[in-house]
Amino acid sequence: MNKVHRIRSITEYHRVRGLSKPAHPLISLIDYAEIKNSPENNDINWVFDFYSIALKRNCGAKFKYGQQEYDFDEGILFFMSPGQVLRIEVDDANAADKAGLGLLIHPDFLWNTSLAGNIKKYEYFGYAVHEALFLSDKEEQTVLGVLENIRQEIHSNIDKFSQNIIISHIEALLNYADRFYHRQFITRKISNHQVLERLDKVLDDYFESDDLINKGLLSVQRISEALNISANYLSVLLRTLTGQSTQQHIHEKLIAKAKEKLSTTTLSVSEIAYELGFEHSQSFSKLFKAKTKMSPLEFRSGFN
Repeated sequence: MNKVHRIRSITEYHRVRGLSKPAHPLISLIDYAEIKNSPENNDINWVFDFYSIALKRNCGAKFKYGQQEYDFDEGILFFMSPGQVLRIEVDDANAADKAGLGLLIHPDFLWNTSLAGNIKKYEYFGYAVHEALFLSDKEEQTVLGVLENIRQEIHSNIDKFSQNIIISHIEALLNYADRFYHRQFITRKISNHQVLERLDKVLDDYFESDDLINKGLLSVQRISEALNISANYLSVLLRTLTGQSTQQHIHEKLIAKAKEKLSTTTLSVSEIAYELGFEHSQSFSKLFKAKTKMSPLEFRSGFN
């Protein structure tokens, strides 16, 4: 079984990774070329009690998040929130090629700032490693520019303006990431539309099986697991491509199936609700009316 190593502070991270003491205890910009990775740590699952934003290139390691892994050989940006688990498997042959920067932000640094509550809206902190942001050369230079501004501020004399200035740079970085992810969703049309096709097949197969009766309605989490995609990534991808969330997509399929049963069978509304995985027919009728502006019986009467 893999060991778990929890790192609770940025100072501890610096010590464990063989770095000099951070200039600020709650925020640090590290150079991955200075980190001494060892194959001896390949079986360790790392858990950080702080945010991590990593720009990696040719780092000579495989990063595992959950059951996924990815080799970083180009400019890639990925995000981790406190409590997530990461494993790093080092390949000694490529260790000299590692490069990149990592921004570590302890939640205490965000206290009493605009970002304290807003950081949760950036859903890519919940993406898996294989859903990282692939940067163009121009985008990478933009990210490096923002990180350099943060570095300079961290190493300047701390005054009453320091925190707000650093926070504004972090917000700029997160907003750029939002923009670049949107571009990635649009430009990777083939792979993204393949996700949509796989999603539709998962839903169609589920609605045609007895699973609705036996297991109830599909949750967003169960669908994302079936597609091997994080729930956050799937939701943002669908909103970008279709304007609907994953839950809305599920409901659209559900209502289509309900309409089919109402128009082609003599099953009662309660029986249809049961077959579609609802414990209570009232919940089914409420959803149906919210989506179609009519009750199930009103819809059925149009076919009589």
